[in-house]
Amino acid sequence: MSALDPGKAPLPDRVPVRADLAEVTPYGAPQLDVAVRLNTNETAEPPPPGYLAEVGRRIQGLELNRYPDRGVSELRRALGQRLGLPLAEGWAANGSNEILQQLLQAYGGPDRLALGVRPGYSMYPELCRTSLTPMVEVDLDAAFQLTPQVAAEAVAAHDPDLILVPTPNNPVGTPVAHEALRALHDGSRALVVVDEAYIEFADDHLAALPLLEELPRLVIVRTLSKAFRLAGLRLGYLLGPAWVVEDVQKVRLPYHLDAVKQIAGLVALEQEAAFLDHRRRIASERERVAAALAQRAGVEGFPSAANFVLVRTDVDDLFERLLAHGVLVRDFSTRPRLEGCVRVTIGTEAENDAFLAALDRVLA
Repeated sequence: MSALDPGKAPLPDRVPVRADLAEVTPYGAPQLDVAVRLNTNETAEPPPPGYLAEVGRRIQGLELNRYPDRGVSELRRALGQRLGLPLAEGWAANGSNEILQQLLQAYGGPDRLALGVRPGYSMYPELCRTSLTPMVEVDLDAAFQLTPQVAAEAVAAHDPDLILVPTPNNPVGTPVAHEALRALHDGSRALVVVDEAYIEFADDHLAALPLLEELPRLVIVRTLSKAFRLAGLRLGYLLGPAWVVEDVQKVRLPYHLDAVKQIAGLVALEQEAAFLDHRRRIASERERVAAALAQRAGVEGFPSAANFVLVRTDVDDLFERLLAHGVLVRDFSTRPRLEGCVRVTIGTEAENDAFLAALDRVLA
């Protein structure tokens, strides 16, 4: 009985979460204090010398008692100058995940359908669920490629409103050819969202930027968390038609991007050459690790254009056994089509050697 009214049932102590979220585990890779962390595709090298000092110098003049530039105009203008696009065709937010969330809020919903690929970025289903957007996934081919044929068949079968395609693919590392992106676009009425979180680690010709003029419903999403070595900053951006930029602002929170972050992003763009000078080292280490994996019996390393390699073995509990040797990787062994797989970030030479040594001990 209620203390306020003896004739009523007691009031609850808590409000139940939305039914579709009741059994959901919060998304995220393990954050463990181990010697070698190769599970979240961060860049092992810190930002270039002088970056933090310059950011610190510029924020001294901020009026933090005032709201930041709501339209993020200076940062967007700098992005446009860097990539040859007008301010109206660029947008920025708190990491590429917030960009994706805004796109789903603007173009998804209960009466819309999103199409993804499998394997694919595991955050896409989470974002679809929280935006109440139904999602279907189509399997990549046996080599984990999205071919033009697979793309055309997928859009013909499902008629999606929104297409989410990572290139290079996460967690596999395979890039998506322009012909496949054209097939997704030209065979559908959908907004085609090309997630290029790792594109700076791939060959330049694989970037979808040249397709923006050709494909009117194409959007590119990128981040400064990976190749720009700023995972702790959480800053991402969108490139696409002006009408998309207008629409996502209808769902963005007021003053969503703080003033300090806007300055930090500007300085990073100004120092782009220094930020990205490590890409060749990452690519060299990636190929060295791939070659080492190929020499080990019972180990398969999949070709990658990103800063990670997907590795498959027949070892039970590979994730836990590597962790016991002080090496943290990302476990995908229970995901469909990824049985026996872990994803390994390419770190420093010493970190990569530590992973290979731990793997040898496990295999032995």
